[in-house]
Amino acid sequence: MAQEFRIDPWGTALRLEYEKLFEVFGVRPFAEILPRVREVLGEPLHLMRRGVVFGHRDFDKILDAYARGERVALVTGFMPSGRFHFGHKMVADQIIYYQKLGFEVFIVIADAEAYAVRRLDRRKVIELGLYEYVANLIALGLEKNRHTHIYFQTNYEVPYYRLMQMFSRKVSMAEMEAIYGKLEPAKVVAALTQAADILHPQLDYFGGFKHVVVPVGADQDPHIRLTRDIADRFENELGLRRPASTYHRFQSGLDGNKMSSSRPEHTIFLTDPPEEAVRKLKRALTGGRASVEEQRRLGGEPEKCTIYEFYVYHLIGDDRELMRIYQDCRGGRLLCGEDKQYAAELLRRFLEEHQRRLEKARDRVLDYVEPPKF
Repeated sequence: MAQEFRIDPWGTALRLEYEKLFEVFGVRPFAEILPRVREVLGEPLHLMRRGVVFGHRDFDKILDAYARGERVALVTGFMPSGRFHFGHKMVADQIIYYQKLGFEVFIVIADAEAYAVRRLDRRKVIELGLYEYVANLIALGLEKNRHTHIYFQTNYEVPYYRLMQMFSRKVSMAEMEAIYGKLEPAKVVAALTQAADILHPQLDYFGGFKHVVVPVGADQDPHIRLTRDIADRFENELGLRRPASTYHRFQSGLDGNKMSSSRPEHTIFLTDPPEEAVRKLKRALTGGRASVEEQRRLGGEPEKCTIYEFYVYHLIGDDRELMRIYQDCRGGRLLCGEDKQYAAELLRRFLEEHQRRLEKARDRVLDYVEPPKF
């Protein structure tokens, strides 16, 4: 059955059947371990509490290691193929949450993948990596400390590159095509590079972190599955262990499809002028009914509303306030025009404050990461 359902981590699919990750690939519901998260880590991140982080592989083992006082690490990354938008912010929020808990943090800027797979201009990719991705991470609250490591894929340490070469020995093309479908050389290299990104913190050279978690979007699970298999094959030779992972839902674009840098009219970027962002938001798809009378009578459908999703993912921190909006929408007391106006004000205030921090952050990016030499 798994071969009948493939996920393309490089694709542009608008929707993903999340339940297939449970049924076909053995991902576990995150809700099952939420009480343990509270017990070990304290108050869960809002994305965890609200079901945006919906699945995991072996995150319970990360919690056990953390509870025992053992060293744990987080690995995640960004492919700088376009401007930094609210879908990227979901990853940033998780990074900062774990950083505050004391996790060792490894953040990869996937410039090699952007160049080879997306076929983007190399200098542009590096510029985006620095002044969109690293700068926005700083503005959102990422701290500079000795436990946080940011690197470009084309500018790192020799043992990292050695891993890619070694991994190629124990993976066949038939296996990779069973996971990914038909592959070109650039994607083969990208997949092995991602495995090195995820597993390299376990080497003594990089700190010897045997408990590693990777928070990713649901479409990245093929990379996790390949990496876990590679870890098994190199357990005796290199002492590698399977990484854990968590999975979050896609951020919807304003038309209800997937938010993407390639669809700027339906995407809100953290560098959008606030008035432009508000203009986009006010055209967003909602869960409203065909008429005011029908909405008052039947109530709205917040589960289908991109405005409500923005509240859940980004704009409202207080769960009680979020529930009030949900109930008012469901009960027909909150109409879409009023709802959009409220969301627009929250969005405007967030962007104005964020962009003030971003201006200062851009002056600090080279304190966090060394760009490639060429």
